[in-house]
Amino acid sequence: MKKSQNKILDFHYPVFIPAALIILIFVSVAIILGEPLSDFFLEIRNLIYDKIGWFFVFTVNTLLVVAILLAFSKFGKIKLGGRSASPDFSNFAWYSMLFSAGMGIGLIFYGVAEPIQHFAVPPIPVNGEVDAAKQAFKFTFLHYGLHPWAVYGMIALAFAFFTFNRKLPLTVRSLFAPLLGKRINGIFGHVVDTLAVIACLFGLATTLGFGAQQVGSGLHFLFGIENSVRNQIIFISITTLLATASIVSGLDKGVKMLSELNIKIAVVFMLLMLIIGPTVFLLDSFLENIGLYVQNIIELGTYTEVYAETKWQNNWTIFYWAWWIAWSPFVGIFIARISKGRTIREFLTGVVILPTVFSFLWFTVFGSSAIHLELNHLADISGAVSKDISTALFEMLKNYPFSSILSVIAILLIISFFVTSSDSGSLVVDFITTGGKLDAPVGTRIFWALIEGLLAISLLIGGGLSTLQTTVMLAAFPFAIILLVMTFSLLKGLRRERLRNLRYKVKRNARVQTTQIERFIEDQEDE
Repeated sequence: MKKSQNKILDFHYPVFIPAALIILIFVSVAIILGEPLSDFFLEIRNLIYDKIGWFFVFTVNTLLVVAILLAFSKFGKIKLGGRSASPDFSNFAWYSMLFSAGMGIGLIFYGVAEPIQHFAVPPIPVNGEVDAAKQAFKFTFLHYGLHPWAVYGMIALAFAFFTFNRKLPLTVRSLFAPLLGKRINGIFGHVVDTLAVIACLFGLATTLGFGAQQVGSGLHFLFGIENSVRNQIIFISITTLLATASIVSGLDKGVKMLSELNIKIAVVFMLLMLIIGPTVFLLDSFLENIGLYVQNIIELGTYTEVYAETKWQNNWTIFYWAWWIAWSPFVGIFIARISKGRTIREFLTGVVILPTVFSFLWFTVFGSSAIHLELNHLADISGAVSKDISTALFEMLKNYPFSSILSVIAILLIISFFVTSSDSGSLVVDFITTGGKLDAPVGTRIFWALIEGLLAISLLIGGGLSTLQTTVMLAAFPFAIILLVMTFSLLKGLRRERLRNLRYKVKRNARVQTTQIERFIEDQEDE
């Protein structure tokens, strides 16, 4: 692999050049064409929804089933990094970083918006508001529960295993080593790495676009500042510079510090809402919502809307699965980078179960606070959200005490998650485009951070939400195929690793037994 020896910039040219050119061309076209581009993207999005939505459902369910089987199988004892490896980060730092990278902005943006929209317009016809509320949380929990975190967990496990146990570069091509051997360094490897970079960048741009829209709504609520595309672009520009500063500080300082700050602010924000809101109602809702989810997870997870005449699933479940899949190479590589020294069972439990429970609590606290207002006819949150989904959180907060203070905290949290997602994403793209280097020069990190911000800006100019959603769909489809092939490759690699461990144990036991026999003979001779 030919790489630059420059200490400031370091490129793996077969991946860096095509990925950078594709993104820069897309940015240029989006900025030049502007709003008319959205109609074109809308047609493509609907075509993908209708023809291959089922494939996203199949992919996500497959990854969840395999994750569960691996966690409780004989492979669960395999340690990432080998038998003597130890974790690089404390549990709190580990949880903070994987959670901040995984879903931070999504929780803030949809914490109120999704439950209240499903409550106002039930995906499946129901009898009355109570049934509508129950269904709202069943589908919300589906979208932020075990399924998306299993996508993250499986690809992160594959990255960690092939990087730390097989000593391969931290790139997507390494996931196929058991199937292709040294051929991963050829054209196939270049293509899958390039696809991963593009998927990462579009997934990041979508998330950053959502964050910009919500911050604009918050500033409008607090200070009357117009929530315009122009102001959203200003916000993206400022936070991209903040992310760049964090990147310069590195993983152990900037990213870790911001991630821990994120989770602390998020917990404080959630606890304040739990106390200020209808506390007993929220706690009751949390238990009942989890029960509903567990009872219906198979039906919900395999729901394809085949017997319905609506297009609800296209705009929600299919989009979510595409979003998580497009986001997965970024989150997977980042989680893998910070997870050395943990067993597969510990890893999958930490990546899949704990974030799921936290997400459920988050959506219950904020979503149920909004639905409580609706059920008791104290506010029309759904009416406001139907006009602008990004206003959902602030429309809910204004009906509770200390709304201004809570809104300020919400904006700070969005910014913090925004910066963390951007700098984490830049590190990950940097890993891939430098051939898997874990400590690549800072210059390339800065380049990708600026590209991420520019891409998010161009997508807002080129049509806003519909354009964001379409680009995610386009990036996710080829990567969904890659994920399925990766799963087979991982299972093959784990089987070989377990056989190696068994051989080691046999040899070690043989040495111990030999030593014991020799000592016994020596003792007998001494007597």
